[in-house]
Amino acid sequence: MADWNAYYPKEDDEVEQEEGEESVGDYKSSGRDSLVFLVDASKEMFIKGEDGEPSNFDMTMQCVRSVYTSKIISSDKDLIALVFYGTEQSKNPRNTFKHVYVYHDLDSPGAQRVQNIDSLRGEEGAQLAAETMGSGQTSLGDALWCCYNLYSDIKLRLSHKRLMIFTCRDDPHGGDSTRDIRARTKAADLKGTGVVIDLMHLKKPGGFDVSCFFCDIVSPPEDERELGLQLEPCGKLEDLKNRVRAKEMKKRVQSRLTFSLGDGMNIAVGVYLLVKTATKPQAVRLYAETNEPVRTKTRLFHTQNGSLLLPSDTKRAQVYGKKQIVMEKGEVDEIKKFDDPGLVLIGFKPMDCLKLHHHIRPSLFIYPEEEQVTGSSCVFTALLQKCSERNVFALCKYTSKLNTPPRFVALIPQREVLDSSQVQAAPAGFHAIYLPYADDKRTLDVHDCPTASDEQVDKMKQIVHKLRFRYRSDAFENPVLQQHYRNLEALALDMCAPEAIEDFTMPKVKMMDDRLGPLVQEFKDLVYPPNYNPESKTAAKRKQADAEGAVDKKPKVEISEDELRAHVAKGTLSKLTVPVLKDACKHFGVRTTGTKKAELIEALLAQLN
Repeated sequence: MADWNAYYPKEDDEVEQEEGEESVGDYKSSGRDSLVFLVDASKEMFIKGEDGEPSNFDMTMQCVRSVYTSKIISSDKDLIALVFYGTEQSKNPRNTFKHVYVYHDLDSPGAQRVQNIDSLRGEEGAQLAAETMGSGQTSLGDALWCCYNLYSDIKLRLSHKRLMIFTCRDDPHGGDSTRDIRARTKAADLKGTGVVIDLMHLKKPGGFDVSCFFCDIVSPPEDERELGLQLEPCGKLEDLKNRVRAKEMKKRVQSRLTFSLGDGMNIAVGVYLLVKTATKPQAVRLYAETNEPVRTKTRLFHTQNGSLLLPSDTKRAQVYGKKQIVMEKGEVDEIKKFDDPGLVLIGFKPMDCLKLHHHIRPSLFIYPEEEQVTGSSCVFTALLQKCSERNVFALCKYTSKLNTPPRFVALIPQREVLDSSQVQAAPAGFHAIYLPYADDKRTLDVHDCPTASDEQVDKMKQIVHKLRFRYRSDAFENPVLQQHYRNLEALALDMCAPEAIEDFTMPKVKMMDDRLGPLVQEFKDLVYPPNYNPESKTAAKRKQADAEGAVDKKPKVEISEDELRAHVAKGTLSKLTVPVLKDACKHFGVRTTGTKKAELIEALLAQLN
């Protein structure tokens, strides 16, 4: 018998896979992500901008709050800390460091912490910050040393450690070389322990010179996917949020595969999921008495003697030809195996061969993995450039896992795109578009409908042209999800009522009427008869029974017997729809208790053969 722990892992492990959740990534290391906000609290940070714009401190607090709330929703087990430096008051473990105020220790975000940050926003928040912390001498070295101790006190396993510095001063020590050297030393110590230091510099009069001091403090990009030090400071809240979001979101690979280009040339690539359908989080079962989460565990027992069964004691069986065929788990896995996981290049096709109706599911994103195979980035970049220049896509066979069937995918090249703030808007790589099989394409029955005249078609073209706009998926939020999270936020923060949301999916009727003008009435005059009111209720038509009584209506048969036998001879019965198969069974007197397509086909074959 196999060892129990070989089948059932330790139940006390901190990180457990939720029930029904699939593995979503091949991580280099498992654990929690951590993020420390190191915010400058000097007087320059509280100066308001022009035309009533918020101060740099207020923008920073709004950005920190957005990260807190997003972490609570997406990954509440991650650790976040908020530390101020350049303060008059000091608050840190054992008060070792002067002018450093630890507002939040490195811990999981919660509703109370969000309320604390809300109290620091606006004019009242600036006044509270001045009374609580004040502004004093600056020593960035002591602040970095304090952050180093925060990480040292954490006993949990951390997979990713990041520190973000928010400041509008490019020379925080005023030319004091001693404090500059000390800050550079502590920054090097932090980076030596795996902490990534980023600079979120804000606008100030005269501009922000990164090369003056902070170029030696921040960490270099981890790889080509990471954005380096941004030279332009942030002047708007949205720019700051986008820059922080791009940094704090750790890019995790879903799987690492071998990309075979032929003739023994293989490179390593990573598969990423850029787009995923947003859904409500799964409900968590709680114990009624203690209100603690309940964990579900499944165990198999023998039906006769009640003994506990291991996975090795169970078999797989399939009924075929009225016989039960018993198989081992290894045999089942061998049957399911088609090929080793990887990408295999088949050829190239012009881009116009790919149609919009080929879309069947969200695409994947392919990026090289230089750490796995040296030279992968060079070959991958050359392939990307050539495909982009010649306007072609690469046709490949894609096998995601060991026991999954292969799929054909089209690799669409994408060049890197930067926005106005030099923040990466789109990475360079290939989009893997799933291509449909022949069975995925169905022939639809087109019903006979009245044909519109050329004048009606031209008028509708004018209406469609007036209502066209540039579509952006991020401009339309799911109102159900937004309302759900607003309700949760109101409950957690003890708010009187949730914040109102704007439903962007609802049509803007007034704007549409202004754009169309008289076109709508002109179209109605062309299509509808005079004095036609589409909102009026029409009288229901009554069926008149025959004088001799109602006649039983026979099932409508959409296919003749000759056509049915032709489908049987060609083996194309599976292309017929379920209603057509049901009507055929009724027409030919075939008795069947099943309603599935396979059962209907089997009954028809038995009758016709």
